[in-house]
Amino acid sequence: MKATAIAHSNIAFIKYWGRKDEILRLPVNGSLSMNLSNLTTITTVEFNERLRKDVVTIKDGNNKKDPLRVITHLNRVRDLAGLSLRVKVVTQNSFPSSTGLSSSASGFAALTLAAVQAIGLHLSEKELSILSRQGSGSACRSIPNGFTEWVDGNTSQTSYAVSLYPPEYWDIVDVVVIVSNEKKVIPTSEGQKSAQSSSFYSKRISLINKKIKQCKKYLNKKDFVRFGSLIEKEALEMHAIMLTSSPPLIYWLPTTVLLMKKVMEWRGEGLLCYFTINTGQDIHIICQQKDTKFVVQKLQTIKEIKKIIINNPAKGAYLTENHLF
Repeated sequence: MKATAIAHSNIAFIKYWGRKDEILRLPVNGSLSMNLSNLTTITTVEFNERLRKDVVTIKDGNNKKDPLRVITHLNRVRDLAGLSLRVKVVTQNSFPSSTGLSSSASGFAALTLAAVQAIGLHLSEKELSILSRQGSGSACRSIPNGFTEWVDGNTSQTSYAVSLYPPEYWDIVDVVVIVSNEKKVIPTSEGQKSAQSSSFYSKRISLINKKIKQCKKYLNKKDFVRFGSLIEKEALEMHAIMLTSSPPLIYWLPTTVLLMKKVMEWRGEGLLCYFTINTGQDIHIICQQKDTKFVVQKLQTIKEIKKIIINNPAKGAYLTENHLF
């Protein structure tokens, strides 16, 4: 009973910060995102009656909390199947984890699909999205194809992601810039808990649905300028909540701020690009396909940058026969 799945991380254009239910990982608002072609997790899961204990191998990091979180999620799958078989898991990322690139999104999306397949369950895309959300909220957005919306819901069955457009819908590019491989001191799952302590939080929530509608409109019309402007301001707004929470969360590093300023400077020179940032130090620069080489050329002159990863819109989680063991 073995299966392997590949899932892509995603970048949230309209983000969520704060949850209405910590156990079910229900966010306080919906969100919009795009799957990223070159930020991937591959995970092999095998349920085997000969195993005496669960074995989890995470090849790209030493985060000691991850194995326990993985086992907790696998227990959800075992409960659904009504089985108590022990499991072996090997997982590997193509990019650094815990630096703000949503490694848990691709990680739990791949884990969910592989585990469900390996144990013999037959779940719909909606059911897979709901299940993966319980492991990591943003993982639900990595299940469907391309450009996705995480629908706001007040129950587990109404909080899931759907595909708005396939990957080929719009030829925009996300140039990921890694400024440091160091892991975050405070994980996203912990930082979320202090969101409501910001005095600006209630104002953000009161306007978020209007912002989602605007973003969907610009996405539908492929209005890159208005779209880019909106998602850049959205990233700054979310980090304003973090900066003013108790305790404050400051994920940015000096190079993060440098790149934000550079993007604004390049835009002033006529190069259409916009930044967005998740809960970490690494930065995403969104541009049109035709401008990718110019953005990369600019980035290559900045010595503080560790790595550049160019991403196109990508499909959702899928199965593969290329097992890790």
